[in-house]
Amino acid sequence: MITALHNLQLITDGTISNGKAVLISNGSITAIVDENAIPADCKKTDLKNAFLAPGLIDLQLYGSGGKNFGGVPEPSALAQMEHDLLNEGTTGFFATIATNTNEVVEKGIEAAKAYREKCKGNFWGLHLEGPYLNVEKKGAHPAKFIKKGTLAEVERWIGMADGVVKMMTIAPELQDQEVIDYLHDHGIILSSGHSNATYQQGKSFLNNPVEAVTHLYNAMPQMHHREPGYIPAIFEERPFTSIVNDGIHVDFAMVRLAKRELGDKLFLITDRVTESKEGAYHHHFTGDRYVMPDGTLSGSCLTMLKAVENCVEHVGINLAEAINMASLYPAQLVKMTKKGRIAPGYDADMVIFNEDFKISGTLFKGDFLTNLT
Repeated sequence: MITALHNLQLITDGTISNGKAVLISNGSITAIVDENAIPADCKKTDLKNAFLAPGLIDLQLYGSGGKNFGGVPEPSALAQMEHDLLNEGTTGFFATIATNTNEVVEKGIEAAKAYREKCKGNFWGLHLEGPYLNVEKKGAHPAKFIKKGTLAEVERWIGMADGVVKMMTIAPELQDQEVIDYLHDHGIILSSGHSNATYQQGKSFLNNPVEAVTHLYNAMPQMHHREPGYIPAIFEERPFTSIVNDGIHVDFAMVRLAKRELGDKLFLITDRVTESKEGAYHHHFTGDRYVMPDGTLSGSCLTMLKAVENCVEHVGINLAEAINMASLYPAQLVKMTKKGRIAPGYDADMVIFNEDFKISGTLFKGDFLTNLT
């Protein structure tokens, strides 16, 4: 049976179209047709003029619903994230492990491998943020766990991961080339973050082979007219670059500047945490942000759709382009070739929301999800 979604505002590839219907079958999008050309044998679903957009993708978050996978990595935390994120329209994500002991990192890898066998499917793998960072830009990461990578250690972790580690945030200026080359050669997306790189260092490793930057402006040297620092190198080399668009981690004026400089390489993440009193990270919610016990700003309380809304309401980015930043561009970075667009042959993972940015449904693998339990 082919399902036809109609009476909708279609958002894809940076445009919004009316009068279209989306046909889906067996978890895939089969066609986009004019609404008056829906085949007679289709099951029609009226979306009541809501927006229909590609499912959102979050490549960096640590936990949800009181379960902080980033600090206490257990399969139940991944299950909580899958459930909550599907309710929020996020149909793909990387669960993130922050800088920690080897024991915790390896426990997280084993938890992810175990959960991978039974996951709903919006859990795509792990993002290790650390421990190979620069202590000068540690942010909320405990200095005692930050270290330089070794070839023996990355061989152990990537070997035991069996493909579940997808992305690593490192400070490239401190790592031996053999470590960087090994990770790149084994398909790990390398992202520079918590780095104190100079302009010249950034020019040397960005896109060669470090293909991404983690949470622009946060935990990196700031620009100066005589010491340009790392940020101008990012703007010139234009790797895929994530940003936390909550108005707290980054002022909206600086998001606007980043968009102007980076264009289709700037993408949204939540960098989201949850209340936690276990493990190395005790995140305390203060009403609009999370902080560590010493007051250091930690993760956000964003959802991906809220980050999109902030683009529209506070940064001046149009809705269709903001959706690209939350779906198409992260899909391109991780080379998910059937995600991030609503087009024939793409996976039927989509989010439905109204003009007030309230979600009315998520389509995942072609199934319409409501009132998830």
